[in-house]
Amino acid sequence: MIGSVRSGLVEALHPVTAVAVDDSGSVVASLGDDLEREFFLRSAVKPLQATVSQRNGAALGVEQLAIAASSHSAFPVHVAHVTEMLRGVGLGHEHLLCPPDRPARSSADRVWAAGGRVDEERVFHNCSGKHAAMLRACVASGWSLEYTDPDHPLQREIVAAASDAAGRSAAPTGTDGCGIPTLLSDVTGLARVFSALVNDPGYAETTRAASRFTALTVDGSRPEALLARWVPCVVKGGAAGCIGLGMLEQGVAFAAKSWTGDSAPAVIALIELMDRVGIIPRNQRSQLETIARPEVLGGGRPVGTMQPLTS
Repeated sequence: MIGSVRSGLVEALHPVTAVAVDDSGSVVASLGDDLEREFFLRSAVKPLQATVSQRNGAALGVEQLAIAASSHSAFPVHVAHVTEMLRGVGLGHEHLLCPPDRPARSSADRVWAAGGRVDEERVFHNCSGKHAAMLRACVASGWSLEYTDPDHPLQREIVAAASDAAGRSAAPTGTDGCGIPTLLSDVTGLARVFSALVNDPGYAETTRAASRFTALTVDGSRPEALLARWVPCVVKGGAAGCIGLGMLEQGVAFAAKSWTGDSAPAVIALIELMDRVGIIPRNQRSQLETIARPEVLGGGRPVGTMQPLTS
């Protein structure tokens, strides 16, 4: 349980579940209950989805592969990569099936608005890189460009890959916010996906891209960016409070889910479990304190923290 403590009083509780698995996918540590409770993995499994697109002919360069695994903020660099990914196979923004949106970061939004692009656009959607990669795979494989259909060959391959990595069925799928089928699992399944990302050579190309070009894969304002800066890992969060992380050197993987849907408690639980496993050196761990124990402010000054309450 993660609690928000203000002036010595617990004023909010966030039930969380977190799991650590070794390089064989066996559980080595856990926090919380509901280990078998199912949820949709949302954007946390974008590296797996990007890998399946790459296997089916997307032919992405390393930076493009990082964008395919990203929840980007639609800064010009992100939009340029997505545009080139589409142009390279004779497609345009109109072929994207993610909904029109504005950039996720207000600073990026202001950049485009200053240049006169004030409307919602599909390419601004934070998932447009994933969609562009899927379109490239469809062109290469001779498949329909209606790639969001759960029965599409690409989506069937993604479900099969996720089921294999998680050690359990990733179906039935739901519909993600971007329109793509979103995969079903539990916290152990998500941790095993990240174990595959750092241990299975079949995922090595995507894992290298996502960890090397973190600025393209993870919004710099998110906790995942700080984790990637100080911990040698591949890490990705998803909507509704889920996150997965795989250690590049040790092969150990972690996942956490906040059942209130808030992301901060999931990150706190993830770091707490990493502390208990003893996998983060002291210096690196000290750099994570702002997300491991986020401050609760009162009158503009710290009056408490959000922190683990139970063992």
